[in-house]
Amino acid sequence: MSSVALNIFALVALLPAALVPLRAGAGKDLPFWGFATLAVAGPAVWVMWLMSEAWQTSLSAALWVSIAASAALFAALAAATVQSWRLAPLLMPFLAALGLLASLVHGVEAPRPLTGGAPAAWLDLHIIVSVLTYSLLTLAAVASLAAFLQERSLRRKHPTRLTRMLPSVVDGERLAGRLLLASEVVLGLGLMTGMATQYFESGSLLMLQHKTLLSLLAFGLIGLLLIGHRVCGVRGRIAARVVLVSYLLLTLAYPGVKFVTQVLLS
Repeated sequence: MSSVALNIFALVALLPAALVPLRAGAGKDLPFWGFATLAVAGPAVWVMWLMSEAWQTSLSAALWVSIAASAALFAALAAATVQSWRLAPLLMPFLAALGLLASLVHGVEAPRPLTGGAPAAWLDLHIIVSVLTYSLLTLAAVASLAAFLQERSLRRKHPTRLTRMLPSVVDGERLAGRLLLASEVVLGLGLMTGMATQYFESGSLLMLQHKTLLSLLAFGLIGLLLIGHRVCGVRGRIAARVVLVSYLLLTLAYPGVKFVTQVLLS
């Protein structure tokens, strides 16, 4: 019963942070920070409960770790930048949807144990880098989607209550660009730590598995987009679509592979 209550609490904790920015006169005020803190605390408490005995390799645990990391990173960005807090109406419902998916698959998945071979400290580093990569790219994808929605509403001259809350096109693209650059750096580090972990476990630096191939494709797409933005000024719809495709590839590489192996093939 305690685990069910904590799971429900983690889900519900994400929703108020999505709604409070939509109120009249919203800003980075006390209500926002109160609900943002709740959105961070709910998933974090649930993740600590899940990992209290040992690191879990299940899909549901991986999703909740990503949710908790994304919520914490969002709160840090909201504190450090002017416009990041405006992503809450898009980010928090998405994280809640991921949490609902994690809750639904929890009872039907068949997680695999961690394979030995790599030093524990190195494995921990690889896990931390992977989680940070996915969280950064989650926020980059949300920022790109926000810029795309803003640009479309301006083109149609029909702003909605949601688009009025989101960052401006320029701010959204600037934020997405910075997050993408950070994602590319951390993803590159994750690929290197992953190859080192693979070497410890199998004696081979690179094995062409689905996870590796999808991660390399995402790394290449993000790199091309960053170069294109720098050289040719690529932005707008094209940039948003490339970011979303990169995020889809990384989603297929991490939770996607777990979903197939632990749920569909279990």
